[in-house]
Amino acid sequence: LPRVEELFEARKPKGLAIISEIPGRVRLEEKNNKREVIVVNEEAEEGSKDYQKTYLIPYGSRIKVEDDQIIEAGEEITEGSVNPHDIMKIRGIRAVQDYLLREVQRVYRLQGVEINDKHIEVIVRQMLKKIRVEKQGDTEFLPGSLVDILDFEDLNERLEAEGKELAEGTRVVLGITKAALATNSFMSAASFQETTKVLTDAAIKGRVDPLIGLKENVIIGQLIPAGTGLRRYRGVKLDTDARIEEKKAEEAAAKAAEEQTAPVPTAVEPALAAENEEELLIEEETIDISEE
Repeated sequence: LPRVEELFEARKPKGLAIISEIPGRVRLEEKNNKREVIVVNEEAEEGSKDYQKTYLIPYGSRIKVEDDQIIEAGEEITEGSVNPHDIMKIRGIRAVQDYLLREVQRVYRLQGVEINDKHIEVIVRQMLKKIRVEKQGDTEFLPGSLVDILDFEDLNERLEAEGKELAEGTRVVLGITKAALATNSFMSAASFQETTKVLTDAAIKGRVDPLIGLKENVIIGQLIPAGTGLRRYRGVKLDTDARIEEKKAEEAAAKAAEEQTAPVPTAVEPALAAENEEELLIEEETIDISEE
């Protein structure tokens, strides 16, 4: 499935479609055997960079828009596949997530294969978990470095609480190969690809592996941090036996209390019982005499 590989590796696709960088009205022109699509944003200030964009259409490309048509930013002008990086730059992270999910599902559904969206969403999440630092502010990040989005946001929250300058960055789309190598665990990355390069880089930087993921714990032979392997569950002791003993003690106490509250027979009751026995004996003797 070359198309799926192309999407997950975030490569520039073959037969690239041209997309509009601004919203506006389309004007088609043809000069010197060259076709041009001009998009004019009437809401922007005339003369600004967002007022007008001109796109030269390559020979053989089919135009999808019509003259005087209103289009939105990120909409396709020609037929073909869209570059995910262009969607990210123009329309943002949500649009590129939807595009990758939709395109991968389209390939599989054409083959008659049904896949739940969550499996593709997990991969897309890993592709979009990094941010490129543009301005370091009061952080230790270097401009141009790739940082995990969660670490970036946590650090910015602490800086904001302290009244310091925040870092600025841009979300990027990484292919799954590059995303796997850019993980925080150098052991996980080394077991995937470019082992020598990853280990050399980790040694130079003096990196410490936090052993958070499953892969690195399997490599060194530790319990994986999942289910009963989680550290918070290792010290938990089951109190099932103690609860059984408590229940038995409660039942015994309840039984003893019932015995204590049971009614005690009085002195009248034995006398009545003796009289009844005498009457029965008299009746039996009477029956025997009558038979004789």
